[in-house]
Amino acid sequence: MASPGRSLSSRLVRALPGTHELVVQTALRFVPPGSRALDLGAGSGALVEHLQFAGLQVTAADISNYFELNSEFVQLDMNEPDFDRKLSREYDLITSVEVIEHLENPTAFLRSVHRLLKLNGIAILTTPNIENVPARLKFFLSGDVRAMDKNAPEHITPIHLDLFLRQIVPRTGLFLIEHTVYPPGGFPLTARNYLVPFFSLFKLMMKGTALTGDSHVFVLKKVI
Repeated sequence: MASPGRSLSSRLVRALPGTHELVVQTALRFVPPGSRALDLGAGSGALVEHLQFAGLQVTAADISNYFELNSEFVQLDMNEPDFDRKLSREYDLITSVEVIEHLENPTAFLRSVHRLLKLNGIAILTTPNIENVPARLKFFLSGDVRAMDKNAPEHITPIHLDLFLRQIVPRTGLFLIEHTVYPPGGFPLTARNYLVPFFSLFKLMMKGTALTGDSHVFVLKKVI
């Protein structure tokens, strides 16, 4: 674990507040301190620092080291179908927060993740939930997919829960062991608080496991 008195620096965080803490807490339920971790799409390095603070040995990876990360860094283009070949070791844990929606081929990305994991290794991914109640209403009213419209031109691949779990994950060698939404029961990025009662009424008329939460959190395991 981190040494007494050590504190986290203030790096730019582009995920919903609390996401990095949730990812670390989830990781420590599956891998012990000292495990080797790879953060794909490390960005500013905020999650990398959280993982290091928890006692993990972390390699950061992104298309460029814009933020001069202090951890071991590997330059990767995750749109390359075999980007894993640029790394020479396997990892106990791979994290990727709000990255997969930026990529052209989620299946190829997850196949590389599979090859980079040790047997029984864990991958934790988050991605925008495009199917919560306000997102469905937005699509109904405007035809715009939440987090995929002109306000987020860097997002090119919406992750639909059913297709992701039924078609994509089974083609990668990974196995879903846990799926949650964050934050559970709410959608602070998608709807203003005063609209929540209105959306709650619509929620009663809809079915699905993704009706709340602004982000999906997937925990995947390499079993073969």
